[in-house]
Amino acid sequence: MITDFPWLTVLLVFPLLAALPIPLLPDKEGRTVRSYTLVAAITEFALIIYAVWQNYDLSNSGYQMVERYSWLPQIGLEWSLAMDGLSMPLVVLSGLVTTLAIFAAWTINHKPRLFYFLMLVMYAAQIGVFLAQDVLLFFLMWELELVPVYLLIATWGGQRCQYAATKFILYTAAGSVFILIAALAMAFYGDTITLNFQELALKQYSLPFELAIYTALLVAFGVKLPIFPFHTWLPDAHSEAPAPVSMILAGVLLKMAGYALIRFNIEMLPHAHLYFAPVLAVLGVVNIVYASLTAFAQKNLKRRLAYSSIAHMGFVLIGISAFTELGMSGAVLQMVSHGLIAAALFFLAGVTYDRTHTLAMDDLGGLAKRMPTVFALFTAGAMASLALPGMSGFVGELSIFLGFSSSDAYSTSFKAVIMLLAAVGVILSPIYLLSMLREVFYGDENAELTSKFTLVDAKPREAFIALCLLVPIIGIGIYPKLATQVYDAKTVEVATQARNALPLVAEQPFQQFVFPFVTPSILGIEASELASIAK
Repeated sequence: MITDFPWLTVLLVFPLLAALPIPLLPDKEGRTVRSYTLVAAITEFALIIYAVWQNYDLSNSGYQMVERYSWLPQIGLEWSLAMDGLSMPLVVLSGLVTTLAIFAAWTINHKPRLFYFLMLVMYAAQIGVFLAQDVLLFFLMWELELVPVYLLIATWGGQRCQYAATKFILYTAAGSVFILIAALAMAFYGDTITLNFQELALKQYSLPFELAIYTALLVAFGVKLPIFPFHTWLPDAHSEAPAPVSMILAGVLLKMAGYALIRFNIEMLPHAHLYFAPVLAVLGVVNIVYASLTAFAQKNLKRRLAYSSIAHMGFVLIGISAFTELGMSGAVLQMVSHGLIAAALFFLAGVTYDRTHTLAMDDLGGLAKRMPTVFALFTAGAMASLALPGMSGFVGELSIFLGFSSSDAYSTSFKAVIMLLAAVGVILSPIYLLSMLREVFYGDENAELTSKFTLVDAKPREAFIALCLLVPIIGIGIYPKLATQVYDAKTVEVATQARNALPLVAEQPFQQFVFPFVTPSILGIEASELASIAK
C-alpha cells in the first residue's frame, strides 16, 4: 500500500531535525534541553502510533506505506522506505523504549546538550534501520547508530567506559564490513544491478554464492545479536553505560540484528538458510546454556542482566531455525518481549545505582525495606525475564519450544537434544535471577552503605517509566494476540517461504559436499521427502 503523505520519511527525519537546534539552546544546566528533547521524543512516538493506526493493515503480509525516491542515481542509491509485519512492531518498540530512556535521563547534567543531541540521532537511526528498503540506506542507518552509542558510553559511562566503548565500536564496526561486502555482492550479482530489498529477494542466486553471503551476514549480525563467541563486548558495554543507554542497547539495538537475520538471511537467502538453520539452533542453545552458567559468576548487577540478555537472544535463534509459523512468531514475540523486559530491568538497575552508587551485589543487601517500590518493580521484571506464566516472556519462549518441537525439518533426536539443552537454560534463569534478587534486596543491610547514602524509594517519574514497560509485558502475557496479530501474516509468509526452499536445495548437487555436517540427510530428511514437507 502506497500512501499520499510520506509518513515514514517524517518518522525517520523528525528526530534528526529536532536534534539540530539543541546545540544552540542557551541552557548550561540542561533544564530546557531535557524538556525540549522529551517533548520531541513524545511527539515522535505519537507520530509513530498515529501513522500505524491510520495506514497499517494487519491482514496484509506485504510492504505497506511504501516510499521510493531516487536519491543518488549515480550509485543507484534510493530513499526507499516501507513497513511490514516484521518491522512495524520493532518501530513501535523503538519509539516506546527510546522515549522512556530519554525520560529516564532526566538527571543527566554533564554536557546535557551533547547527550540529548546524541539520543535523538540514535532515535532516528533505529527507525531508519527498521524502515529502510535500500541496502545502502540500511547500511548508512546501521552505521549512524554506532556513533551515538560509542560517544554516550565513552562520555557518560563508568570507570572503564573508554575500554567498553572502544570494544563496542571495534566489534560492531568490524561486523559492519561484512554487511557492506555481502550487500554489494548481492546487488551486482546477475544481469541487473539493484539495491532494493524486494528486488534482491527475487534474484536467483547460485547455492555457493548464497552460502558465502549467508556466512558473511551471520557473522555481521551475530556480533550485534550477540552470538557466542562474538558476545564479549555486550557485558562490558552494559556494565559501563549509563542506565538510559543500557535501556536502548538491550531493548532496541540487539533486536536490529534479529530483524536483519530474518530480513536478509531468510527472505533473501532461503536456500542457504536450510544449511544454516541447524547451526542457528545449535548456536542458540550455546547462547542459552553458556550465558546462563556465566551469569552465575557475575557479581556486577548489570553484567548479570547482560548475560541474561545473551541467553534470551538464544531463543530467538532457535525460533528462526524452526521452519514453522509458530517458531517464527515466537522469535518475533521474544524480541518484542525481551525489549520491554530488558529495558525495565536495566532502568531499575540504574535506579538502584543512583541510590547506592555501586553495582557490586556483594555490597548490597536488605534494600527491600528501604526501597519497597523499587523492590516490587524489580521483582516483577525478574519474573517476566524468567518466563513466569502470565508474562510476555513465557508466551515467547513457549511458542519457540512448540514451534521447534513440531518442525518436520529435523529428526526427532536432533529436536530432542536442542529442546533438552534449551530447557536447561529455562531452569537456570530462575536460579540466577532469584539469587540476584536475594543478594540485592533480601538479607541484612550494609551498614556502611546505609550510613553513607540516603536510600529513598522510587520517585513518581521512575515508577511511571517502569510501569510503562511492565504493563505491556503483563498485557501480552495475558492476551498474546495484542502482539501476535500485528505480525502473524508476515511470519506465516516467511516460514512458508523457508519451507518452500527445501525441495529446491535438495536438487542441488552442491549440497553433497558443502557443509556435509548440516546437510538435510543428517536432519533425518531424504531428498524424496522434502517436497511433501514443503507442501
